[in-house]
Amino acid sequence: MFKELTDKIKYSEMDRRILAFWKEHKIFEKSVSTRDGKPGFTFFEGPPTANGRPGIHHVMSRTLKDLVCRYKTMRGYQVHRKAGWDTHGLPVEIEVEKMLGFKHKDEIVKYGVSKFNDECKKSVWKYKAEWENLTDRMGYWVDMTDPYVTFENNYIESVWWSLKQYFDKEMIYKGYKIQPYCPRCETPLSSHEVSLGYEDVKDPSVYVKMKVKGEENTYFLVWTTTPWTLVSNVALAVNPYVEYMKVFHKNEYLILAEKRLNVLDGEYKVAEKWNGMHLINKQKEYERLFNFHPVKEKAFYVVEADFVTTEDGTGIVHMAPAYGEDDYQTAKKYGLPTIHPVNKSGEFGPEVTDFAGKFVKDADPEIIRNLKERHLLYKKETITHSYPHCWRCKTPLLYYARDSWYIATTKYASRMVELNKTINWYPAEVGSGRFGNWLEENKDWSLSRDRFWGTPLPIWVCEQCGKQKCVGSVKEYLEGKGSQEPLDLHKPHVDAVTFACSCGGEMRRTPELIDVWYDSGAMQFAQWHYPFENKDRIDSGEQHPADYICEGVDQTRGWFYSLHSISTFLFDKPAYKNVIVNELILDKEGQKMSKSKGNTVDPFMILEKYGADTTRWYLVA
Repeated sequence: MFKELTDKIKYSEMDRRILAFWKEHKIFEKSVSTRDGKPGFTFFEGPPTANGRPGIHHVMSRTLKDLVCRYKTMRGYQVHRKAGWDTHGLPVEIEVEKMLGFKHKDEIVKYGVSKFNDECKKSVWKYKAEWENLTDRMGYWVDMTDPYVTFENNYIESVWWSLKQYFDKEMIYKGYKIQPYCPRCETPLSSHEVSLGYEDVKDPSVYVKMKVKGEENTYFLVWTTTPWTLVSNVALAVNPYVEYMKVFHKNEYLILAEKRLNVLDGEYKVAEKWNGMHLINKQKEYERLFNFHPVKEKAFYVVEADFVTTEDGTGIVHMAPAYGEDDYQTAKKYGLPTIHPVNKSGEFGPEVTDFAGKFVKDADPEIIRNLKERHLLYKKETITHSYPHCWRCKTPLLYYARDSWYIATTKYASRMVELNKTINWYPAEVGSGRFGNWLEENKDWSLSRDRFWGTPLPIWVCEQCGKQKCVGSVKEYLEGKGSQEPLDLHKPHVDAVTFACSCGGEMRRTPELIDVWYDSGAMQFAQWHYPFENKDRIDSGEQHPADYICEGVDQTRGWFYSLHSISTFLFDKPAYKNVIVNELILDKEGQKMSKSKGNTVDPFMILEKYGADTTRWYLVA
């Protein structure tokens, strides 16, 4: 009988009949309401961004979410499932920039921040109907009637409250550090954002000769995969415990590590041998490669650095303090100058006359040609290596010296490690390995972003004495001067508000936004407008921590981390008890699906052709 029925009715038609029955009789709502007074089971929904179309991978993760929640419901638990929308950040801004034809941040300022953010707000809901349709069509039970939305004032107020907790405990600070920086988006990235964007690329691998002062026909042989940083070179670093040699090779003398002599092309004869300490003590000087910038401080000599190895290169590292953390710290130790000729768009400034206006990586071939013409290039090769790119716009990142605001997560990283051991990870090795190792190597969270559409960093700074004030509520915000109606806690409205400082000066908001991943991680309490409403839901443990969350493996250093980091600090407990981590869906060639490759699968087509149950079963099996 069943076979006869299914032969006559398409699976998708059967789906529609079932969905209509559920809707008419409010089956999902009853599955929650009829369990009032029963033990609760808390689920956190990882928020999608509705300005991008849903894909087959969303069916995968949502199937896993739905299976566990339905199972616990069938076991008698009351399972609330509140939907949510991630609405801030670069993914939204980039879409609007494309729509408006903008390529640089300055164009947004010229257009008007208020108008731009209005367009972002509209863009957020571009594919909302498709997301709601997919949610309904695949039979994913989640409450979409009252979702949390990260751009709403109530949500932002909760985020501000949490940031004030950090600020009051002196856990937020401003620091000048080397940061991964996207020159296209013109904003820094946090370490967990960087981990999301590695791609295999081909880069130049060049061996450069730097003439030793006072020694005829003698050169340090130096290796780099970033020729553009040679413009900013101020020193050479060697390891004091490594053996170095001066060899006669192709009618000139070259200095490099003994263990790296294999990089030489052809025969050589050893002239002298010393350890690195000899070069350091002699403070051997060399002639700088480029003279675009005047330098008054002592520079262009050999310094000590224990990070120099002989695993690759020549055992001699060129130092450009503006573009590398090790270089920067070594420069501070020796009082070396910092040459920083690259603008916020990743282009050389006008003072770099030979390469002015060039994007630094595009300038590499010209720099290499320049060195070759001056007989300072020993050899050029190409290497394929994994290099970080912006996780949203795919631009290669630069490591860039700049001011930024940080959360001192390293101060409580050991507690994050402890609490992680109480979480039930599936697969277990993700929790102990990929996530656990990440926590062990924790770096302070780079919090601030130099953008427009996002949660403003609620710190006001006195223009006169530098005193800082962090605003943690709307009530506190309205005590300032210049607030407007209707209330909108975004740029440029918040930038018009000032506070009087105790010194008599005026406090203005620091212009940055916060990392959008902080927005996402704050959903554990901000979805309830905590602590301004529903305080008992969180404090009693009813809605925190979550009994269950589930996302793809790419969220290990994204949402999983932001949830865990914030919860550890604010509540001294994990944000979730159980987590299922699913792998990514690949195409038939084993490649990751992406719109740019044209290898994605339309989830609506699959659901229409095979039906929701068949699709869900296939993905789970």
